[in-house]
Amino acid sequence: MDEKERAEYPGRTGQVQSIPKIHHLCQRRLDRAVSKSPYVRYMLDAMRKVGCEVNVDRQFVCEPCGPHVAGGYDPETQQVVLCENNIFSQGHMNDVLTHELVHTYDYCRAHLDWDNLEHLACTEIRAANLSGECFFWKENFTRFKFGWRKHHQVCVRERAMKSVLCIRDIPEKEAKRVVDKVFQTCFRDTVPFERVPP
Repeated sequence: MDEKERAEYPGRTGQVQSIPKIHHLCQRRLDRAVSKSPYVRYMLDAMRKVGCEVNVDRQFVCEPCGPHVAGGYDPETQQVVLCENNIFSQGHMNDVLTHELVHTYDYCRAHLDWDNLEHLACTEIRAANLSGECFFWKENFTRFKFGWRKHHQVCVRERAMKSVLCIRDIPEKEAKRVVDKVFQTCFRDTVPFERVPP
């Protein structure tokens, strides 16, 4: 774990302890997402169908994080980290968990090499595309980014680039180059969905 990761995921290193009330709320939101969110349930079923491990108690952990992340996937432990201090609603939990489940699915199905920037960019493009975070209504009514034309592709590209920059300490120009290089192929890859979910 490098310095940047230690700053974003202090709960992983024991630097910060959970606040019991916030931790319990995160756990309740996680349980509700796993049992009620259609996208989360779909992703979990898709993982089972391709032979991926699905063990909610082991693979999903609520813990405190730095201020700039809501979740993450730890390929060493094969765990989804849910940032209990940064997930502010049930809808946010559903989106974060779906996003991270795309990474989990990609890691299982495609054997991602997390050190390969193209693999990282691709899974970030897929996660932004399939998780719902770039749905038109979210862009317009929660982020106040108005516009009809290709708003989804623009959002996916921007969010994938931000994620790559958050994970890797590389120049913005390099993140843009790698996202642009794999964008079309990865944007069109909607597996396990037949198309981008509505």
